[in-house]
Amino acid sequence: MEIAKLGEFGLIEHLTKDIKPQNPSTKHGVGDDCAVLSYPETEVLVTSDMLMEGVHFDLTYITLKHLGYKSAMVNISDIFAMNGTPRQMVVSIALSKRFSVEDMESFYEGLRAACNKWNVDIVGGDTTSSYTGLAISITCIGDAPKEEIVYRNGAKDTDLICVTGDLGAAYMGLQLLEREKAVFYGQLDDLQKKIAQAKKDGDDKKVAVLNSQLSTLNNFQPDFAGKEYLLQRQLQPEARGDIKQKLQEAGIHPTSMIDISDGLSSELLHICKQSNTGCRIYEKNLPIDYQTAVMAEELNMNVTTCALNGGEDYELLFTVPIGDHEKIEQLEGVKLIGHITRAELGTCLISRDGQEFELKAQGWNPL
Repeated sequence: MEIAKLGEFGLIEHLTKDIKPQNPSTKHGVGDDCAVLSYPETEVLVTSDMLMEGVHFDLTYITLKHLGYKSAMVNISDIFAMNGTPRQMVVSIALSKRFSVEDMESFYEGLRAACNKWNVDIVGGDTTSSYTGLAISITCIGDAPKEEIVYRNGAKDTDLICVTGDLGAAYMGLQLLEREKAVFYGQLDDLQKKIAQAKKDGDDKKVAVLNSQLSTLNNFQPDFAGKEYLLQRQLQPEARGDIKQKLQEAGIHPTSMIDISDGLSSELLHICKQSNTGCRIYEKNLPIDYQTAVMAEELNMNVTTCALNGGEDYELLFTVPIGDHEKIEQLEGVKLIGHITRAELGTCLISRDGQEFELKAQGWNPL
């Protein structure tokens, strides 16, 4: 169905008609000029992200359902990075006529799956036309008691540096997808040139054979066996709300925290700059999944560089007082990778052979 048949408000109603608020702070959601929220006894957290086709995502290899899921999760992750609880979400989309109502249903299916996982209410947004591709703007609203909010500027000398999960897998997933895309378009371009030449030569038999090959190519599916984890990390990332609960149960309150969207090195340097500290992290302690290491070797890339600079892992990077060392050691899914130092000692990576290298922000930069 063409979106024009429903119109802006018809599309919004179609996509949101059965959304029921799950949070008491949501007094009134979709259906009016504004949502009405109530946070009388807690601090309000607000984050916003814009995702642009061709810059942040490529519809050649991400489905609209996965895109909806990922769009929600990257915002939800920011709330968790402040040690907060996500509550509401506002979703705005600019789209061209190449998208149908069914396409937007798929996008919202993924979006709502992510929101339902963390009990987030979709309370409003906007839709408009686009002449340059799909654009997505999402604002997520959450809350946290004043004393529980964790900022980037609280790290102190001797604090331990911790990271959740593993690093570099999302980046390796992206490299895998980009490689297969390049192979596909290379073969497509070659076939199209051969078909054009065959037509020019008047060789109808050859044209028919080449068109058959073209049809086969268009239906070709790459073999990603053994690399499923890398694709999942790139196409369907998970916000680490489970870590917030684990830290609370262990009696650990981070001194600083940030989510890893632009790469470990970039995020750690943010913490050090805003906390006016230095750091030491150890290459041997970086958590790297087996599939990530294998893919890096296959692509002749340095796996440590991928772990430091890849981005889009959406794991949590945080610091804790040195007195919490034993508690951290007992937490499943959390790895101690280094410690905070005085600012004058700089920001360094200690290699496996004991050499010091200055950390540089080489992660994702959208500008």
